[in-house]
Amino acid sequence: MQRHHYAPEHEEYREAFRGFLRREVVPNQQQWLDQGIVDRDVWRSAGKHGFLLPWADERYGGLGLAGFRYEQVLIEELAAIGESGLAIPLHSAVVAPYLQHFGTEEQRQVWLPAAISGDVVLAVAITEPGTGSDVAGLTTRAERDGDDWIITGSKVFISNGIHADLVVVAARTDPDERHAVGLFLVEAGAPGFERGRKLDKLGMRSQDTAELFFDGVRVGPDALLGEPADGFKAIMSMFAQERLTVAVGSAAGAEAALDLTLQHTKERAAFGRPLARFQDIRFRLAQMRTEVDVTRTFVDRCVIAHEAGDLSPVDAAEAKLFASEVLGRVVDEAVQLHGGMGYMWEHPICRAFADARVQRIYAGTSEIMKEIIGRSLTS
Repeated sequence: MQRHHYAPEHEEYREAFRGFLRREVVPNQQQWLDQGIVDRDVWRSAGKHGFLLPWADERYGGLGLAGFRYEQVLIEELAAIGESGLAIPLHSAVVAPYLQHFGTEEQRQVWLPAAISGDVVLAVAITEPGTGSDVAGLTTRAERDGDDWIITGSKVFISNGIHADLVVVAARTDPDERHAVGLFLVEAGAPGFERGRKLDKLGMRSQDTAELFFDGVRVGPDALLGEPADGFKAIMSMFAQERLTVAVGSAAGAEAALDLTLQHTKERAAFGRPLARFQDIRFRLAQMRTEVDVTRTFVDRCVIAHEAGDLSPVDAAEAKLFASEVLGRVVDEAVQLHGGMGYMWEHPICRAFADARVQRIYAGTSEIMKEIIGRSLTS
């Protein structure tokens, strides 16, 4: 289906990013998979070419490219080459906005230029071993000590956890108030801050997901983002964009899986003719094509609504739920249509299948999305 929500400037940015990926990402993908992490230098290169925080104001060193469609372009092109390790969308569209929206001008002046250049990689630490989607159930605590705060606790499943130079840490600031959560900027190397193991995941094998530990980490008042008890509200307000980011990635991943499958079924022959000539396979491809087109149309509409300030949390939950579930169905069907080759790790569709599974889990599981949507219908 023809898409109409991109302007020429978006497509120019896309072409520039495609060139960057061809030169500096694609040749290194196998090495990154083998070593289980992308090279740190690729972050600085991405920053040098203007692909980190494209929305940031020029006074911080950004390009000032307002609008989520530029982020969408980056997400789509990473999906097109099957690159799930270089977590630019997390850095730019999920974590950096916390600094932009809740940081002081002094904090923005210190951290945004470094995040734009790639000298600082960002992560956000919310999830804990015993707490997933229930943000109010955090056990990591931050206690006042004069003007400082002492942070104690642990986090898990933290993307960019190994490379991160700055982590936005969610911690409880009042043990008697369930929603009293603060957001704190913790720098790599801070005494008491330790990284655990890089987690051995089903998919996204070159994405550095890690455990993080905070053993009496002392931070000053300038490390607090916003007010000490307002972090819960901040996290809730940021979920819409985070879930839209996942929806965009899911839609793009489904498109990439379909492209691989179309190519395979046209080239692979059985009983003297291409697979795509068999009616059953054509019907399956037609179903995949329809689901991908419907998903992209809805997600594109949500992107436009988000740029206009009209995307509600329920809309974002619907987009994340639908797109991630479609992705799961499409990659499963794609593996089936690839036959034995689809089960081989060396084949892109096998890695796409593994990468896709987490989309229905992080940023809120499909079950949580259904709960959000359901409550809106019955409240």
